[in-house]
This record gives sequence, structure tokens and C-alpha cells, in this order.
Amino acid sequence: MTERLQGQVALITGAASGIGASAARRMSAEGATLVLADIDADGGASLARELANASFVRTDVSVEAQVAQAVEHAVQRHGRLDCMVNNAGLVGAFGSILDTDAIAWHATLAVLLDSVFYGIKHAARAMVRQKSGCILSLASTAGVIGGLGPHAYTTAKHGVIGLTRSAASELAPHGVRVNAVAPGTTVTNMIVQGRGSLEAALGAAAAASPLGTPLMPEEIAAALVYLASDDARHVTAHTLVIDSGVTVAGATGSGQFHQRAAGFMGRMPEAVERTD
Repeated sequence: MTERLQGQVALITGAASGIGASAARRMSAEGATLVLADIDADGGASLARELANASFVRTDVSVEAQVAQAVEHAVQRHGRLDCMVNNAGLVGAFGSILDTDAIAWHATLAVLLDSVFYGIKHAARAMVRQKSGCILSLASTAGVIGGLGPHAYTTAKHGVIGLTRSAASELAPHGVRVNAVAPGTTVTNMIVQGRGSLEAALGAAAAASPLGTPLMPEEIAAALVYLASDDARHVTAHTLVIDSGVTVAGATGSGQFHQRAAGFMGRMPEAVERTD
């Protein structure tokens, strides 16, 4: 490894699995000191033990105070925060727009969009003080074009891209870069769960790709390292699409989400409580 992130302190949400865990391992190998944040306390703590230069703080990203606490943990422990990765995610509400439950809708946006706002807000407070920093958020090809994800998920990911551009315009004069990564279908535990098996997930990801090969979390992690490094010091307000050409070459849309009976995939966030 080139250790492109030597000396950096990075906070990663949703770090216990999937793209977040891959990013943690790759950033650690590149020299970064890590703070891992996740609602999965066992998984997050286990990964922190695996990586010698990492600590863990349990965080429900749908709760602003908990995101603020994670940022404060990083700053108090290490004296600074160089990179914030807003990665936590779920599939959330799915099914026809005619049947989508409002509580499931709000729960999806709480995890996928509100959390990014909280992450940018509180990381930026620390970074503006130190006059440097990099904020990265996970968008999706579903945030670039319609029809590739459930309605709430698609809405949230469009919002992430818009917020990335807007925040970048304010924070650039303070030396803070703000970018997003928009992966295509990536073979994570979330996708495996949705497809029923790893084999099915690999097949679906390959079938959705004009290049004919599945996109893996490690490839998204490599892009995050690039954007966090000095190699990307003049890159801001940008959404890096990593989709094997799906958004320009075309792929089968996700009718699977719209045609299924309405439901919710993932852990209901603490910020949204069902009263019925």
C-alpha cells in the first residue's frame, strides 16, 4: 500500500459491514487512524479490534445527537478530523408508491438523507475550525437516474447528491472538500439479503452490469481512498459514479422493488417510532 492517508483521522458511519467495512480496512492500510460508527455494536467493535488503529462508537445515524457525539469522539481522541465518510444505509421502504407507508418512508430518509445532513454539519464544524478536511457521502446510481431503486431510496440518494453540491459551495473557501460516490449494484450483505444468497447477488450484479462483472465493496473503498487523498485535492462538489456504465449504457430497472408488496428492509431507526 502507498499509505496515501498517513496521518489522517477518518470517521466512517455504517462501518461494521459492506462498503463501510471495506473502506475501513482500505483506509487503515493506507495509514489512516479510524473512528468506526455503527448501530451494530458487536460488528463495529469486532472490526475495531481487527484494525490496530481504530476505535468504535455505537451510533444510530438517524439521531443527530449521536452523530455529533461520534464526531466529538474523533476530535477529542485524536485532536482533529480529516475525513468524514457518510456511509450508513439500508434499502428501507419498498413497493408501489400507491402502498408505501409514510412511517417507512420517513424512516428510510432518516437513515439515508437526514444522517448525511447531520454528518456534513457536525464534521464541517470541526473542519472549518482547522481549515481543512474532506467529507464523502455514499450516493447511488439511483440518485442519478430513476427506476434503479425503491422510491424512498431513490429520493434520498438524489438528495445526497444535491446536498453534496450545496455544501461544497459553502465549505470550499474554508478548505473543506465535499464529494460523493454513486455505486451501481454492489455485492454487500444488504444485496445478498435482498437476493437470498451470495450466488444470486453476484449473478444479479453481473447481469445489471454492461461490463458483465459484479461490482464489489473493495472497489468502492478504493474510490473513497482516492477522494480522501491529496491526489483529489482539487476535486469538490463532485459525484463519482462507479456503475460499470449502467447510467449511460442502460440496465434492467428495479421493478422488483416496485412490484413487490409494500414493506421495509433494514433496521428501523431509533429516530422514527411507529405508533400504530
